[in-house]
Amino acid sequence: MEILFAEINQAIASYMLPMFRISSMLMVMAVFGANTTPSRVRLLLAVAITVAVAPMLPEMPGIELMSLSAVFIIAQQIIIGAAMGFVTLMVMQTFVLTGQIIGMQTSLGFASMVDPGSGQQTPIVGNFFLLLSTLIFLAVDGHLLMFRMLIASFETIPVSMSGIAVENYRKLGEWGLYMFGAALTMSLSAIVALLMINLSFGVMTRASPQLNIFAIGFPVTMVSGLFILWLTLSPIMAHFSEVWAAAQLLMCDLLLLQCQTDAVLTF
Repeated sequence: MEILFAEINQAIASYMLPMFRISSMLMVMAVFGANTTPSRVRLLLAVAITVAVAPMLPEMPGIELMSLSAVFIIAQQIIIGAAMGFVTLMVMQTFVLTGQIIGMQTSLGFASMVDPGSGQQTPIVGNFFLLLSTLIFLAVDGHLLMFRMLIASFETIPVSMSGIAVENYRKLGEWGLYMFGAALTMSLSAIVALLMINLSFGVMTRASPQLNIFAIGFPVTMVSGLFILWLTLSPIMAHFSEVWAAAQLLMCDLLLLQCQTDAVLTF
């Protein structure tokens, strides 16, 4: 009877422990972790992926599922999956921040709508960049690449008491600096263009104080902002490729994968 119980326990662990890592990534990552995705869909997707990949994974540790050690192992799996999903959120927020910076400079920041991911009110320009980056993320099969990396991580970081290295948590936090830097880089041309427009209005006001600069400047700035926003969209694919490649390298460091990236990541 004890042998039968041990076999049942091992069979449950071989599916249950990987599912925690997979489901935690789906809970946090872009698109699938958004409020617009029903929880049942995420759960069914996590179960389907687990059932499909569990026979190919390394053997799970033989532990008692109701023990304290199992709690720590499950916590490690949740942290690993959530860290991977959090990287994709920072990629998307890079473009949201870009849109917010451009919106504030072009006087379009007062227009806002509900963010489908978080359910909060955000500037419409930032929301537009979020939807555009989400479509690009799905078009380049970024979600499929993340599933591949997550499955490969069971080889480099087996299901055990150990998880992500401590120094890699620092890299995850420092990637926020890259996020703000990339957003500023993408919006820098729009900032300079609008600065020149405002400077020209300042010179005009100084030369002819009789002009009502508020009646003229606001519509001109808004129309110019729309035109600059249109020009900013042309290199969006190149910017996304650069940011996504940096995110892939970060996930490779977190998961201890040997990755080589130029335009497409392989491991």
